[in-house]
Amino acid sequence: MKHSLRDIQADRGNLHGGRFLSLWRSATTTLWHIDAGEQGSSTPSPSSAVARHCLAGRFPGCQARTPGAKLARRALLPGAQQAMALASWFRDTGFRPELWVRTLMEISIPADEPERLETLKSYAILDTLPEIGFDEITDLAAHICGCPAALISFVDESRQWMKAKYGLPPDMSECPREISICQVTICNNDVLYVPELVKDQRFNTSPLVTGDLALRFYCGAPLITPEGHALGTLCVVDFQPRELTFEQREALRRLSRQTMVHLELRRQLLARNESLLQLQHARDRAVAEKAESDRLLLNILPSSIADELKANARVQPRFFDNATVILIDFKGFTRLVETLEPASVVDQLDQHFTRFDDLMAKHRLEKLKTIGDAYLAVGGVPEPNRSHAVDAALCALQILDHLARLNRQREKVRLPAWQARVGINTGPVIAGVVGKHKFTYDIWGNTVNTAQRLEAAAEPGRICIAESTWHHAKSRFETESRGAIEVKHHGLVNMYYLNRIKPEFAADAAGLTPNDRFWKQD
Repeated sequence: MKHSLRDIQADRGNLHGGRFLSLWRSATTTLWHIDAGEQGSSTPSPSSAVARHCLAGRFPGCQARTPGAKLARRALLPGAQQAMALASWFRDTGFRPELWVRTLMEISIPADEPERLETLKSYAILDTLPEIGFDEITDLAAHICGCPAALISFVDESRQWMKAKYGLPPDMSECPREISICQVTICNNDVLYVPELVKDQRFNTSPLVTGDLALRFYCGAPLITPEGHALGTLCVVDFQPRELTFEQREALRRLSRQTMVHLELRRQLLARNESLLQLQHARDRAVAEKAESDRLLLNILPSSIADELKANARVQPRFFDNATVILIDFKGFTRLVETLEPASVVDQLDQHFTRFDDLMAKHRLEKLKTIGDAYLAVGGVPEPNRSHAVDAALCALQILDHLARLNRQREKVRLPAWQARVGINTGPVIAGVVGKHKFTYDIWGNTVNTAQRLEAAAEPGRICIAESTWHHAKSRFETESRGAIEVKHHGLVNMYYLNRIKPEFAADAAGLTPNDRFWKQD
């Protein structure tokens, strides 16, 4: 039959639907096969078979007084009329479809059915492609038992599915569980041996016996897991009655155990492959996380310093005899903060510092840190170069140009301006990494202190450079003297304002972008 008892029970409250009609036709066809097996020939129609069985009172819930001809006429009505007529007849007679189907084919259910089905799923064997190991076992079983056909199959909730078969039609891969002989085998822990199926009341009405396949012999051994769950069978069948010797049955039993060994090895292989796949995924995640960690590390440390830290777990402090320090600070930041929402302050600072980061990277300067509204960077560290003073000067000009353009926009909507002072100094510094859980690459020395004094002495919107930086910049940039300031341990230090690139070395009228001659100038 094509429908299970569960299907019919689910349809008891909906007897008028097309689903009922499908169930009815399937059941009447089965009754027809039953009549054919009992009488030796086909009866005139499925409906007359229904009538005969109902009149004989052979099925629970079917009252024998109902005329078989009336039922037959209703069964022969077309389409929806048939469904309506049959539903009416069922109500009138008290007929119970679920008891009828249970009588037609009593379904054997193992006592451990829920656990068995769960275990079957864990083997991941259902609906898989053929495998040579299982095919060879069915071939061997058929030859040992002298049978024309053999199969390895597994029984799930609704069907018997064939993993391997020998001597059966290629398109035959499963059959409904309700008509399966193997469903009886899995309820036992021993070989089921039926020399002549037509003489066994459990199977002589099965469509597998009475239908086109016409099985006459069956011998099957359950495939039992180490936990005791019967997942399916290894069976041999014949189309005529047959006797097997004790040795043949014992060989079939042993082959069923070898099938389980093969199945268990297959499951272990799948589990190993799954473990390897999970390991690969974990490795991929670790690689991705490492790449992300490296990326974050490069956001706070120069690449060469990050590589040294990863290789040695520490960074050796280094002395640089010539580097350029640039410090940027916003004038009146405290008063500006008092007029803005906290989120707006952070957002605007982030916009400014993000632009500063881009310009620093463009000019080969290394950002070190921000302290409040102050931004500290250095050139020539950790990779020494000869142009760090010029690079810092160019970067400072472009930073002030960025702020000037932004302030012109803010002035139109009457927002306060962001005015910055810039201090630049060139000299020796010590650089290294401090911290254990949070790393900071930093520089120390009087060169840094002087840059701070220069920044503080600068007017808003101006760049103040030390004399040591001026010597590197004077040939390419327009400058003007700012006077001198007192610096601790250094005495008076001469200062200069950096205004722009000299016109002959500038690619633009504002003197912000260098031309080709700029880089050829000594």
